[in-house]
Formats: sequence, structure tokens, C-alpha cells
Amino acid sequence: MDLLQSMRLFARLAELGSFTKAAESLDIGRPQVTRYIQELETSLGVRLFQRTTRKVALTAEGERFYERVQEILAGISAATTMFDRSGATLAGRLRVDIPTAFAQLEFIKSLKEFTASYPGINMILGVTDRAVDLIGEGIDCALRIGDLRDSTLIARPVATATMVTCAAPEYLHEHGEPETLDELPSHRGVNFLSGQSNRTLPWHFSVKGQDRTFVSSAGITVTESNAYVQCGVSGFGIIQAPGIAVAEHLNSGALVEILKPYRPAPRSVSLLYPSRTHLAPQVQVFIEWLQQRFPDLSDWLES
Repeated sequence: MDLLQSMRLFARLAELGSFTKAAESLDIGRPQVTRYIQELETSLGVRLFQRTTRKVALTAEGERFYERVQEILAGISAATTMFDRSGATLAGRLRVDIPTAFAQLEFIKSLKEFTASYPGINMILGVTDRAVDLIGEGIDCALRIGDLRDSTLIARPVATATMVTCAAPEYLHEHGEPETLDELPSHRGVNFLSGQSNRTLPWHFSVKGQDRTFVSSAGITVTESNAYVQCGVSGFGIIQAPGIAVAEHLNSGALVEILKPYRPAPRSVSLLYPSRTHLAPQVQVFIEWLQQRFPDLSDWLES
């Protein structure tokens, strides 16, 4: 293996902290990873990693080498893509994680546009509402809605998402439609338990420009976005969800928007990626594509 390839392998192992994960992410065998790292250490005359049965960590020399390798790889990426970013010149794995609310037909169809534009990029799509360890799980970037916890990750806003309060006609026929926020305590709601914070997410409303929150004390609590929406469609109670997740049901009449005068401000949609990692060309073009394709996800509310 040449020096440049060895550097890329070294950087991937430093980021993932696992020979097995590094091998899987680069599509090579684990014994090859071990051998290449040993050859690199021999050529440099230093030990780059401390190895235990459970963990692989950089040594002090490894940390210094990693800093320089990041700069070198970033420079090479910039140099090789400075003139041409067409789909034909970009190749490699891109692992993206999205919230379950985004796993809708319109969003998936848009991803097809991206893969058609960049046929050399092998996209791996993860869908989950739980908190993910980007570095530990080998995820290049993740889309998330709303406020983000403090972390070492880079968060780049790419769009906004409209939040809609709604209920099934069946529920509204039986319980009546609330006209004001003061009526909410007498209604049943579907609560969502966040996989990020492990807390029930409050509903947000805008009252004369001020944000007001409400958590229903009567109803059912759900931990997955699609099940959350389906509970609303089934008449369990009122829900508040991103427009992208309920647009199909609003258009079909399976859900009806309520309390529209109190619709909250759109929530930010951010793309997260590890701060330790130089931005690979395939990640960079995905970010740029998202920013161009989705300036406002609320457009899908009326689709």
C-alpha cells in the first residue's frame, strides 16, 4: 500500500477507534488493516496506536501524526476537486443518517436525484430517531430537526421545517376542535419521547410572537416518528409534527390542521458531521446539494 493510501487508512482508524470498523468502512479485510498499520509504524519508526482488547487509541506520536495527516488529506481533496465536481469524478462511500420523519416518499425520491447526479458515490442511508455516535458508528453526516445538544460536532443549518398541529376527523368529531390554547388541557394528545434527550418533547405555539409550550397529560406516548403520526391518524389524539411527516395525510383528509393561528416558528434542520474529520468531497457535495435543494422544507406541506 502506498503512503497516501496508508494515511487514509490511518486517519479512518483514528476516527473510528476500531480495526473492524475501519476495515468495514473501507471494504477491506481486518488483517489487511493490521498489516498496513504495522508497516506504516515501521516506516515511521514510532508506535501510532495503543491497542487493547476493547479499544484502539492514538499515542502522543499518533496524535501529532494525525494532525498533519488531516491537513495533507484535506489539501489533496481540495486540489483534486478544485476544477471539476461533476458526478463522474466523485467516488466513495457516503453514510447518511436521517430522522424517521424524513423517511417519506418525497424525500427518498429527492435522494434518488442526488445518487443519479453522483453515480460514483455509494450512499448508505440510516433512519432512526435515537441519538447516534457518528464517529463510533462510522456515520459521515446526520440530519436532525430542532435544537441540538452541545457537542464537538459541526452543525450546519440546511433548511427549516414547518411544524403542524393536527388531529384525525374522527377525534375532532368526538371531542370537538380546540380554538384556543386554553382548551388543550381538556384534550387527549399523542406525546413523543425523544431518542436524543429521552424526554417528552413539548408542543410549541406562537402567541403574539412569543413561544409557548404545552405537554399533554392525557393520551399515549410514542418513541418512533411514523408510529407517532399513525397514532394521530388513528384518532388517539392531537399531534404536532413536521409538515414533511404529515403532508400526505393532510392532503388526503386523514388529518386536519388545527390551531393554525398559533402555528410555531419553523424549526431548523441541521446537518451534523464530526469536527475531527476533514470534510471528504462526497460529504461536501452532499451538503451543498441539500442547501440548494431544500431551502425550505415547508414547501412539501402543500405537495
